[in-house]
Amino acid sequence: MPRATRVAPTSTAPAAPRVGKRALLVLGLAGATSLATGQTAGRPDPARFNGFDLTGALIPVDAIERGGPPRDGIPAIDKPRFVPAARSSLRDADRILGLSHKGVVRAYPVRIMNWHEVVNDKPAGDAIAVTYCPLCGTGMAFDARLHSPAGVRELSLGISGLLFNSDVLLYDRGTQSLWSQLRQQAVSGPLKGTELKAVPLEHTTWSDWRRRFPATEVLSFETGFARDYGRDPYAGYEAVNRLMFEVQHRDARLGPKEWVLGLSVGTARKAYPFSTLATRVGKDGLLEDRLGGQVVRIRYDAQHRTARAEDGAGKPLPSVLAFWFAWVAFHPQTELLA
Repeated sequence: MPRATRVAPTSTAPAAPRVGKRALLVLGLAGATSLATGQTAGRPDPARFNGFDLTGALIPVDAIERGGPPRDGIPAIDKPRFVPAARSSLRDADRILGLSHKGVVRAYPVRIMNWHEVVNDKPAGDAIAVTYCPLCGTGMAFDARLHSPAGVRELSLGISGLLFNSDVLLYDRGTQSLWSQLRQQAVSGPLKGTELKAVPLEHTTWSDWRRRFPATEVLSFETGFARDYGRDPYAGYEAVNRLMFEVQHRDARLGPKEWVLGLSVGTARKAYPFSTLATRVGKDGLLEDRLGGQVVRIRYDAQHRTARAEDGAGKPLPSVLAFWFAWVAFHPQTELLA
């Protein structure tokens, strides 16, 4: 089927055109293509995959698509600067990704993440990669330190310009391995099969985060890049059911763009739709459940359109807000709160 190109910002040009409902309806006429024919003598041709060697990849090579921008066409932020909450120009309703790590509390505005998708950060001196895929709505943070008998390797992540299941494929600059965000795993290269350890990250409004964490720092809009952070290059995308890129599995139990909280405990997976949580949580916004043999608690806040997961003792669990299509594409056997 025809496929679309996603936003391809440049480092100096004005922000990309606004993507509205009408534009999304005709995106199928644009030029991104499946790379199924990118083979050379039975081996994937790196020239067709932004220079990456996909020999022996853990995901179907013919399902990998170019999103539009080349490798690093969407630039990661490697030297993030932060300002106190009082100096932030964020509006109350602005969406942020919130991280609380070893006493360091930081907010990463989605207005910035839309244009950069990765922040290589070091809160409390620990290498943590904060990632965001606008196509899937997924904000995820990972411990960027890989431990082995040889020592500790710190990953520096960039954006490959490639997608799988409409989700961003990251790459680490040290080995050129490709990493799937929602799969949380290296899918090609020397680190193939290595898994990333998720770190709890929230996706909520600025007013909610600031109220709960008044001492929070905020990623500065002074990123060193020329971007119009006042514009949303994906505006209108959430409002239509059509996807811009293909996925390997679809599930009609929910609308493709319905928000869910996705939670993994061991090998168990479960999606908590906002529409169901709205009728299932108590007056305190809390739902108690069991997943993977463990007690879990889901906190849902309709006002701020957010949810988060905790264990039975109230400790935050890594979870992710996602469009339903994205969560189920990676977890076809997921349980679903009914």
